[in-house]
Amino acid sequence: MLHLGNLRTEQDARRTTFVHDWPRHFSELTETARDARLKAFYAQGTPSGDSPLDSVPLVALDVETTGLDTSHDEIVSIGVVPMTLARIQASASRYWVVRPKAELTSESITIHAITHSQIEEAPDLEAILDDLLQMLAGRIIVVHCRDIERSFLNAALMTRIGEGIEFPVIDTMELEARLHRKPPTLFSRLIGRRTQAVSIRLAPSRARYRLPRYRAHHALTDALASAELLQAQVAHRFSPQTLLRELWR
Repeated sequence: MLHLGNLRTEQDARRTTFVHDWPRHFSELTETARDARLKAFYAQGTPSGDSPLDSVPLVALDVETTGLDTSHDEIVSIGVVPMTLARIQASASRYWVVRPKAELTSESITIHAITHSQIEEAPDLEAILDDLLQMLAGRIIVVHCRDIERSFLNAALMTRIGEGIEFPVIDTMELEARLHRKPPTLFSRLIGRRTQAVSIRLAPSRARYRLPRYRAHHALTDALASAELLQAQVAHRFSPQTLLRELWR
């Protein structure tokens, strides 16, 4: 995952934040989707918000991109790791390098180490779309910063098949923000006390739970890191019986 910077998100991707009944929304999207692969994805449905977390099938997802502006940047790699709250299915994980329509920049190459020669030999994202959607179907997607995965996948599909994609996520960054980005109290404002900013990036968030440090900005490794982070967050701050609706967006 690239540094967040001034991320521009798509209006449709932002709108999904406010969906409250995802199973019903997926049923509606099944009827309206035109692409057969997308229709099959929605037809698999999604768990109810009243499901306890320990009964929910999950999948961790991370994408690397050429930059952070969805109007001209694109995905260059995707990592997917199936999981449950109790088990990470590393042997079933998948990793793809895909050829973007946008040019690689020297900054993006430095960050994720995917080079021009690699993407020249890589397939377009549409070529692996069926495999990707099958891995995501019927599961709740775990990400660290939902604006990146949702907005970039939405933009990629709009460019390639003429329609975007919507899906619920559990955002491990947002769960950290709930704890560490609370508004200052009235007392602290009155006395002029400033709270020290706590990083909610992936690596510092993992460090707070004493999880090992992994190589950053590799889509598969970051997906695995997000999966482990969610397990730690639930173990320390929630419960396996926490209802899905308390965490998804």
